[in-house]
Amino acid sequence: MSALNSKNICKKLLFALSILLPKLTIGQDLAIVPLTQAWKEKIEELAPTQTRFPSASPKKILLFSLHTGFEHWVIPHTEEVFKILGSKTKQFEVTSSKDIHQFEKAALSNYDAIILNNTCSKPDHRHLFWDQLRTESILDSAQVMIKAQELETNLIEFVSQGGGLLLLHGAITTLNNSQKFSALVGASFDYHPPQQQVQVEVENPSHPLVAAFPKKGFSHVDEPYFYKNAYANLNFTPLLYFDNARIKSQRADQELKSGKTYLAWIRPEGKGKIMYIAPSHNAQSFENPALLQFFLDGLQYVVGDVRCDETPLQKMN
Repeated sequence: MSALNSKNICKKLLFALSILLPKLTIGQDLAIVPLTQAWKEKIEELAPTQTRFPSASPKKILLFSLHTGFEHWVIPHTEEVFKILGSKTKQFEVTSSKDIHQFEKAALSNYDAIILNNTCSKPDHRHLFWDQLRTESILDSAQVMIKAQELETNLIEFVSQGGGLLLLHGAITTLNNSQKFSALVGASFDYHPPQQQVQVEVENPSHPLVAAFPKKGFSHVDEPYFYKNAYANLNFTPLLYFDNARIKSQRADQELKSGKTYLAWIRPEGKGKIMYIAPSHNAQSFENPALLQFFLDGLQYVVGDVRCDETPLQKMN
């Protein structure tokens, strides 16, 4: 091989690497963690032993983990985390289900709060109830939509009448095209760049719901979510955020080089409480005891055990 050919090959390799290496450094998908007894025992050891806020009788929780769209591998791990938190503190009776008929009014009356565990819907309709009813029902499309909207209304009324709603990571897409659901939750999912190291910052270190974290925040690998629809109203109390300028591989047509995007927030709705928590896409994050405490404190918030500042961001500025 001539020296000239060798030089040309080297140039081509360097060019290829210049394209590939940024993708390799940004995309940090973590290895799937087997859901073993050993892993459960590790989480049980790390989990808090008691609640931090006064609580009356144990609350009944529906832990709903159906997905019709993207399947997060962390779903069963997240389910185990909340079962452990419930059993270890003896303050929550957790019922797991993937049956959408749990959203019938009679069924919802059995619970104090609902956890939506990565309940991702399909991209076409972005409506989990529609997706599942279409699969299991012989109704025509119009009837399916009527029933799907009925279940959606039941969920919204459950919260406004005093129920709690805790949404985890991909759960924000459950009814993503519904403006009513977006208003209830505080946002709709827009998109996320590839997984990367995310520095999670604490919005207000004096807020009781972030007491688990160091004031400087924490770092972990995750999908940095960006939002749309009701998010623009900022009708929620922010808890955690990331600095937009530090997020790599954003969409070129809407890259944010300044400001914050929120990772967790709370908001009241009627007599009920809502909390959204974006972390985490990965079970490795659950080995952070502070995050486990945050989940527990959030669960206490949505069942009404926590009295705290709920001033929406729109009124803070």
